[in-house]
Amino acid sequence: MKQSKTTLAVKMDYAVAETAKQFCRERGLKYGFFVEKAIVEQMAREELREDLIDMKTLRDAESQAVFLDDYLKKRRV
Repeated sequence: MKQSKTTLAVKMDYAVAETAKQFCRERGLKYGFFVEKAIVEQMAREELREDLIDMKTLRDAESQAVFLDDYLKKRRV
């Protein structure tokens, strides 16, 4: 099944856009694919950053954690 596409219009610094276009031209990359991939990769980095912050924040609570099976057994009572 073919995925649908949409147009994304954003305002950005002219020099950044031109540099990205030149980068793509020099390497034979499609500009749209390059921008789409950059957005997906940045979102993944942001999610990882959030996960790392959560891990650091919740590290002190780890000693209070229970195994999922034990928790579910108690819930069935």
